Amino acid sequence: MTPVWVNGRLVAPDDATVPALDHGITVGDGVFETMRTYDGVPFALDRHLARLARSAAGLGLTPPPVDVLERAVGEVIAASAMAECRVRLTVTAGAGPLGSGRVDGACTIVAAVAPLEPVPPVTDVITVPWVRNERSPLAGLKTTSYADNVVALARAKDAGASEALFANTRDELCEGTGTNVFVVIDGRLLTPPLSSGCLAGVTRELVLECTDAVEETLPYDVLFTADEVFLTSTTREVQAVAHVDEHAVPQAPGPVTLAAAEAFRSIRSP
Repeated sequence: MTPVWVNGRLVAPDDATVPALDHGITVGDGVFETMRTYDGVPFALDRHLARLARSAAGLGLTPPPVDVLERAVGEVIAASAMAECRVRLTVTAGAGPLGSGRVDGACTIVAAVAPLEPVPPVTDVITVPWVRNERSPLAGLKTTSYADNVVALARAKDAGASEALFANTRDELCEGTGTNVFVVIDGRLLTPPLSSGCLAGVTRELVLECTDAVEETLPYDVLFTADEVFLTSTTREVQAVAHVDEHAVPQAPGPVTLAAAEAFRSIRSP
């Protein structure tokens, strides 16, 4: 089995442990990044580590030095011997009390890999009755407090979909449980701004850079009037949406989605 990197050393998965009172376990006080590799190299590593640092700062945590995080990622990928894999890097506040307060101490660092699951070019999504709070202190941070995503994704899976999309408290389109969302309206490629409360996805950022997509505040029900809809994430890359709930998206994948997917491929595989 592939080793796990825990606080400076590679160990067998069954021996990979953290303290029972780690604040990441007791109260979800931690941040993480999910990356993927191409030919054994982690893609956009600098961007992911920069976002991890921003998320940590948002929680009031001091992240470990970048060279330590780079070593964790590099060593666990090398130990996996997989050319293409999913890499999860987690940093928590470390051992703490049972309550929300923190104590001074070293962070916990865990890096692990897993095989990539096949991603179809087209998928279905659902809408959910729960919202993102764009005024939350966690808005825009990639933290280990993921229970709301677990619940929403479970509902999506029960409905035969692969993702659930959230509105925010203003009934604006926000994001998915682990994705950003783009829509095409009259040929214009649009995605919610960060002020909606969505995560600043790395793939989202790259698609904004390599296409003519623009950020625009969008009503939640734009999902039912858009000509095309697609998701972006590290593991999905650019994935067209065929159905939102029972509504069939007119073009899946449409020409704008296909062009965005090709533009992204040219970046990650120059």
